[in-house]
Amino acid sequence: MLSAVTREGDAVLRWKTLVAVGDSFTEGMDDPGDGDTFVGWADRLATMLAARSPDFRYANLAIRGKMLQEIIDEQVPLAVSLKPDLVTFCGGGNDLMVPNSDPDGIAEQFEIAVAELRAAGCDVVMFTGPDTRGTPLLRSLRGKVGIYNSHLWSIAERYHCAMIDLWSMHVLHDRRAWSEDRLHFSPDGHQRIALRVAESLGLPVEEEWNAPWPPPVEAEWMTQRRQDLKWAREHVVPWIGRLLRGESMGDGLAPKRPELLPLARIPEDDRETAKP
Repeated sequence: MLSAVTREGDAVLRWKTLVAVGDSFTEGMDDPGDGDTFVGWADRLATMLAARSPDFRYANLAIRGKMLQEIIDEQVPLAVSLKPDLVTFCGGGNDLMVPNSDPDGIAEQFEIAVAELRAAGCDVVMFTGPDTRGTPLLRSLRGKVGIYNSHLWSIAERYHCAMIDLWSMHVLHDRRAWSEDRLHFSPDGHQRIALRVAESLGLPVEEEWNAPWPPPVEAEWMTQRRQDLKWAREHVVPWIGRLLRGESMGDGLAPKRPELLPLARIPEDDRETAKP
């Protein structure tokens, strides 16, 4: 296990720099921030780390919709060049959603990137995929996610990486952990993940990531079916259309935080969207 302090009982933060790489999960969808930006678990974690060190710096290179090889080609070299103490690396989920995708081959790609990050001297935090049994669109992918997760555990052990097991986080099985599109986490979901990562790194936290949810208000059967139809019309159909056209939500977007900066200097969202 990675430890946030340099020695047991020492108050000095081990990591002064954090770079987050990945896709929409790490960018922070759907956890709204200022303007058109998202916050997300990585920004929340960075805030916790910064509270322990006034000279802490943070970059987030993640872009929604990115496939694993795009993350490896575009983000990993930049992360290495920034020479961070700590890197969070999550990717491959979008690849698994492609029909006939191969979780074994995706894991081989992932391992090459982890080896590169570790060779550069970075501590690495990895993530399993969450259990998809409760999501209609993703339920059929559960077997592939399970195979991929098994590979990720092996990679984490071989390269001495910290692993955040989203699959075993039962609090994420609650609908309130997910946003309206049921593909991305809600602000509460992101907060629980940030707390889980902080706990894994040995940071003191004031909240419990696995605290029980308040009792839910169950909707009537007909209301639930209307919600399902609305979800399919507004989120599933557009997603399938983008997949068939080879498009991504991240086309034309730049990372929200491409440089290592103190949190007080998080820039306004200046990313440009490509013109059609």
